[in-house]
Amino acid sequence: MAETAHEVAWARLTAAEIQARAEPTTVAIIPVASLEQHGPHLATGVDMWLATEVAERSARKLKAAGTEALVTPCVWTGLAEHHMAFGGTVTLDEDGFAAVVGGVARSVARHGFRRICLLNGHGGNVESINTAAIALTRTLGVPVVGVTYWLANADTFGAILEDQPNVMHACEAETSMMMAIQPGCVRSEAIARAVPRRFAPPAPPGFRRSRPFAEMTDTGVLGDPRRASAAKGERLFEAASARLAEELGRAELWG
Repeated sequence: MAETAHEVAWARLTAAEIQARAEPTTVAIIPVASLEQHGPHLATGVDMWLATEVAERSARKLKAAGTEALVTPCVWTGLAEHHMAFGGTVTLDEDGFAAVVGGVARSVARHGFRRICLLNGHGGNVESINTAAIALTRTLGVPVVGVTYWLANADTFGAILEDQPNVMHACEAETSMMMAIQPGCVRSEAIARAVPRRFAPPAPPGFRRSRPFAEMTDTGVLGDPRRASAAKGERLFEAASARLAEELGRAELWG
């Protein structure tokens, strides 16, 4: 048991070890992402790797501060219809996405966990994750918190990034984070040609409209990945996980 005491990954523990951690204050984190194109220079698994890394670092920080935490395997299927034209993408529809996320959360709750976090790592999931958190809180009778890691870190990420205020897509931020944890999935020779020649700016703050990525960028990328670095990616991971651990460790969030 001693060798698993510091483990935060649900899938690396036995059923009995998981059940032993199902205390009222344990935070169960469910990373939710997508499998989709990330331009010519990044592998399609970006969102699930980044969401999982943020979740596990957050869980380790929670444990170090005295709050037990576990991280389920990532829900790798998301809402990515807007990426389909570029290939390499798997998408669910809204009903399927809600069913998958809800099924995982309900399973976690049935095992006695009373603090559940849906940690989102894909821009196309933002609204649906928030909706799922509200609906599941009502139906499960336990607090379910939805959070998108870069939206919760707009100030910290903005202070680290040089060419953009926050995460965009296959950009300075995501490329840096991939360089830090999955360098073999970064095609460095393709970074220069990943910079879009055609780029449609997003809707202004407070506004939302759906638009296929093929109408927004000719490379599948939003932003400029040329200033990316592994060191910058490490800073982004540490900033994100510190903020999330701080907030998820607050009893007031769950009360």
